[in-house]
Amino acid sequence: MEAGLTSSVVEGPKTVVEMKGIVKRFPGVVANDGIDLVVTRGEIHCLLGENGAGKTTLMRILYGLYQPDAGEILLDGSPVRIASPKAALAHRIGMVHQHFHLVPTLSVEENVVLGLSEGTGPFLRLRKTRERIERLAEEYGLSVDPAA
Repeated sequence: MEAGLTSSVVEGPKTVVEMKGIVKRFPGVVANDGIDLVVTRGEIHCLLGENGAGKTTLMRILYGLYQPDAGEILLDGSPVRIASPKAALAHRIGMVHQHFHLVPTLSVEENVVLGLSEGTGPFLRLRKTRERIERLAEEYGLSVDPAA
């Protein structure tokens, strides 16, 4: 190589999430049977299939709501066990549920605080949550009553 010239290797897309051989069984049903999914940085995926095909089950495994019966999950090439939604969030994995998962006896602000750090201590900071909801509602032009 001539003086002053440098060489660099252009890397391909980086795999950020890999699910290998995921199996999930429920009594009388195999919901996922050896599913592989690879997501590289910058990609957007859409899972399509009939009702009961196992799409939601697969995503619930990635989000830590279910544990796989077999297979593994790798994040940035390293195997991980995502034991709960809290663990998934620590890995920057979130989930938008197909159906609302609300506790009907709680208010809007109480339901929201369930998923926030404000809900992890012995005392709820509902005022802080209420203010956050009001700011977001105003920012996005939504009519939301946190006390409803």
